[in-house]
Amino acid sequence: MAPHLPLLLVIFSRLSGTQAGAYGVSTVSKVSVKTGNDITIPCHYDQRYIQYVKYWCQGDYWNSCSALVRTDQPKISGTVSISDDVNRRIFSVNMTDLQPEDSGYYWCAVETAGRDQSTYLHLSVTTGTPELYVDQQEVTGVEGGSVTVHCYYSNTVVKKWLWCKMGIYYVPLVGRYSGILDGTSVTSQQNIDHNNRHILTVTLNGLNMGDTGWYWCSRGDLQMPVHITVNQLTTTQSTTPASTTTPTPSSTIIISTVNQLTTTQSTTPASTTTPTPSTTIIISTVNQLTTTQTDTIINPAVSSSTSQAPVNNTHHVAQGWERTLFYLPKTVNAVLFILCNVIAVVKFRATRL
Repeated sequence: MAPHLPLLLVIFSRLSGTQAGAYGVSTVSKVSVKTGNDITIPCHYDQRYIQYVKYWCQGDYWNSCSALVRTDQPKISGTVSISDDVNRRIFSVNMTDLQPEDSGYYWCAVETAGRDQSTYLHLSVTTGTPELYVDQQEVTGVEGGSVTVHCYYSNTVVKKWLWCKMGIYYVPLVGRYSGILDGTSVTSQQNIDHNNRHILTVTLNGLNMGDTGWYWCSRGDLQMPVHITVNQLTTTQSTTPASTTTPTPSSTIIISTVNQLTTTQSTTPASTTTPTPSTTIIISTVNQLTTTQTDTIINPAVSSSTSQAPVNNTHHVAQGWERTLFYLPKTVNAVLFILCNVIAVVKFRATRL
């Protein structure tokens, strides 16, 4: 069994579209990017190398490649940056504003006490449309929800579609498929659009936190990595409508020189508010007493329709109280005078009878 193990690893890595290092470092094998665009390459490593330094190397041959960025040094060098996710044992390299001269072979490498462990890939930067690409490399979903990834292949040569999850060395999806990938429901569908592009649509349903990670679609010897992030679902409940207000009851007394005594109660709501009944009393110096109930709109910013004095004008209210104290005795005397006259007339008529 042992002599056949390396051969089996090569077969599995080719089927899943990965380049596997002899000691557990793996990545995609061939990527195509349009000039001026960015690309992120994930490199998976064995658990033994969690605490080791990782680096990104450029060169046609391993013995002559030069390290562009390392995890033990400033993690950004020009247009290249590196980050290490030790929980998932994947370090990622991001390259921005790619140009045709950036095309070539690159190496995912782990520095060890003996011989460094590495695996390579080929990056092709083209001025036209890449043979294989996606809408975006970073896709986000929520726990219990779903995410959809569209992979585009511009070549007319018919080849099989593959959808893989990094760290799983088998063929999870081939063409049209519906099944389970690492415990998550996955469906895929293949179409051809009006531009004669072959499109693979992959949907992951019933997402869980464990689905966060690197995936890629593969067509022939080309791959395109996609990172899926699953966030926890948060529920926010609001019990108070934002557009509804309920003011407290208010009572306003306005003194005026009108020749009537009127009590007005109003309870008409305005558009989005629900005011409680508000009572306005207006007192003056006449010999008539009238009580009127009407429906009107109460607005603290608008003055009363019966009085010209603003409701919230403190100066006018003070003047009103002075007028009240001035006219109240006279009003009371006038009322008493009228009552006396009425009583006298009633008694006079009674004596006549």
